[in-house]
Amino acid sequence: MKSTVFSILAIGLSAFSAIASSSKPNIIYILADDMGYGDVQILNPERGKIATPHMDKVAKDGMILTDAHTTSSVCTPTRYGIITGRYNWRTWKQEHVLDGYDLPLIPTTRMTVPSFLKENGYTTAMIGKWHLGLEIATTDGKPAKPAGGLKQKMGKGAFPPEELSNIDWKAPIKGGPVDLGFDSWFGITASLDFPPYVWIRDRHWVGEGTHAKAFKRPGPATADFEAIDVLDELAEESVRYITEYDKQEPFFIYLPLPSPHTPIVPSKKWQGKSGIGHYGDFMMQTDDLVGQVVKALEDKGISENTMLIVTSDNGCSKAANFKNLESHGHYASAQYRGSKADLWEGGHRVPFLVKWPKVIKPGSVSDVLTCQTDLFATCAALVGKELPVNAAEDSENILPVFKGEPVKFTRKGIVNHSVSGHFAYRQGKWKLLLAKGSGGWTAPREKDMAKKPDAPEGQLYDLEADPGEQNNLYVTQPEVVATLLAQLKEDVANGRSTEGPKQQNDIPVDQIKLWKGNIAR
Repeated sequence: MKSTVFSILAIGLSAFSAIASSSKPNIIYILADDMGYGDVQILNPERGKIATPHMDKVAKDGMILTDAHTTSSVCTPTRYGIITGRYNWRTWKQEHVLDGYDLPLIPTTRMTVPSFLKENGYTTAMIGKWHLGLEIATTDGKPAKPAGGLKQKMGKGAFPPEELSNIDWKAPIKGGPVDLGFDSWFGITASLDFPPYVWIRDRHWVGEGTHAKAFKRPGPATADFEAIDVLDELAEESVRYITEYDKQEPFFIYLPLPSPHTPIVPSKKWQGKSGIGHYGDFMMQTDDLVGQVVKALEDKGISENTMLIVTSDNGCSKAANFKNLESHGHYASAQYRGSKADLWEGGHRVPFLVKWPKVIKPGSVSDVLTCQTDLFATCAALVGKELPVNAAEDSENILPVFKGEPVKFTRKGIVNHSVSGHFAYRQGKWKLLLAKGSGGWTAPREKDMAKKPDAPEGQLYDLEADPGEQNNLYVTQPEVVATLLAQLKEDVANGRSTEGPKQQNDIPVDQIKLWKGNIAR
């Protein structure tokens, strides 16, 4: 009798545990790579010519955030912000991106979104591209790097791996996703044009780099690794993970894709589908992956309480061939100026679609100014836990936005950053750029503007009246410039942009140069 009572009690506790855990939503964060605001059809109905039915349906079944931004207009810095809830320029990484051999940008001592969720009952998985640095063991104790002369060896078959790189392919990888809170990882070191071209599962290489290949930069690769197969592999892994998931606790899946970034390699099934070139085809294949994830959730019966976010790490790249796309009537940045790498809106205003049937009213639209750092504080709100003061320093809870409720942030505005480390500050309708030109790759670039000494030293735009950033008010609105600049300086000096005790940046404040070039400050 006693054992029966205990058995019943155990069953009851188990059921209660299942109910309690089920109240927390599963979370899936799909991060496309170089997908512009205008590349999603529903966001750009008049000047978007790429069919994206699955992303459109996510938006229709959920919410569109029309004023969502990345922390940077290039890859690595944005990913740092998503994972840590903190601006990248608080670290030593002040410009550009890491490569596939670089050391980790995130120390294992820093709390991350996955480590926080793992502490609070989630199973955490990453499937896709990392691009935040790894500790790669080598055979000679020197930094990992490709061997010389790889171009001459490309296409000539297998080589002893030591002839292609000093990587120790049998040694574990450290400082990556599974050391920062993820229970599992299947993916690649960086973009598909950064070697090594070898799959990784958890802490281990899946094979050895015995072949020399290049999808732009030459490096070691396994015999069977081909860029054109990677997106399909990630789709299969994602669907498999969802389908086979059998734990009681909720899951968090971070799914950073390598598409539609270069190399622009749609699979054979998708080639020619868009009618406007390989970029359009690759976007359609990316959209199809979203559809596969949605279907897997529905088939598993867990869609209702899964928060699915679809967004991008920055704006569309010029590698997409804007001239060709625009000849077909497609504008990857929609009505916004600029593209990847720039301070203008096209560089960092990105698609942000959220589907969560249990909470979000279908067809919702929000124009609240948000940043991708906000994932962290939102996850904290989901589990009902306060964050430590030294974590997620630039993250705000946007859960009320999803619920259609008023929200009041403690931060005054958001900071944007360009490929070259130029700063911009946004508050309400006003946007201040500490650059004379794009701050990135779009003309006029900073080196071009340096030849125009009479040009204003910065830019100020009223985005309500001028979303295309054509009318520079820097000279005529000095009070607004002064206010925004002072707030930016305060956010830098405080080590955080949200309410809380002052924190330390990883480098001294005077090394975070707000003004680039020859302007004396």
